[in-house]
Amino acid sequence: MTDQSKPDQIQAHIQVIDRAAALLDAIARYSEPVSLKILAAETGLHASTAHRILASLIQNRFVEKDAVGRYRLGLRLLQLGVRLHANVDVRAIARPVMESLRDRLGETVNLTIREGDAVVYIEKATPNRMIHVQQLVGSRAPLHVTAVGKLMLGAAGEEAIRAYAARTNLPAYTRNTVSTLPRLLAECRESLAKGYALDNEEAELDVGCIGVLLYDSTGNVSAGLSVSAPIDRRRLEWTTDLIEAAEQISAQLGHQPPRPQA
Repeated sequence: MTDQSKPDQIQAHIQVIDRAAALLDAIARYSEPVSLKILAAETGLHASTAHRILASLIQNRFVEKDAVGRYRLGLRLLQLGVRLHANVDVRAIARPVMESLRDRLGETVNLTIREGDAVVYIEKATPNRMIHVQQLVGSRAPLHVTAVGKLMLGAAGEEAIRAYAARTNLPAYTRNTVSTLPRLLAECRESLAKGYALDNEEAELDVGCIGVLLYDSTGNVSAGLSVSAPIDRRRLEWTTDLIEAAEQISAQLGHQPPRPQA
């Protein structure tokens, strides 16, 4: 092997990593599994090149392929994503608090993180009752249709909200979805100021949600906590219990809220 061939090989390997990263970013922009044709167009890769890289990502569990041949992010990315500073596993910390909250409220409690323009459900605590909201661990939802997602957008700031709206065009999932930029800006600001947000049948009809944020030791948003219920059973008084649960989890993540000024 010549000296020249070694740098060429290294450059080729780096190019593959860049292309794999581009494919992962493209998949993350969609709330539902996405086709090879769309991914090739999004990344500018030839379909055969994208297919080959995706096959390797599937083999390494970074990507999954559904029954009709569409692609979504894999559980290995989910497992890596929930590891916080100092290798703290937010799921392990949150689970007992979530179960206690579920028992008090009798409804489904969810733990989510942000990946790109979506929230990903990474843990849940479901009640022992016939009718309850069922969220699949690993499922995704656009930020603007979820309570926690609106808080995450609000925490990112107005410029980030505008960029999100431009990227996604704020598609409507129900007649109640926030699908205009002025309304989204207002709801994100108001929700962040209140410390909680609502999903009023915006992702799914007949389902309501209340969401709050979790913070880590640096004061940054680390995850979201929410309670979901059939809309006719949802109660705003749950907000107090939800905020207390979020503060308990955040404290275990090392978060210290600012002291009130004298």
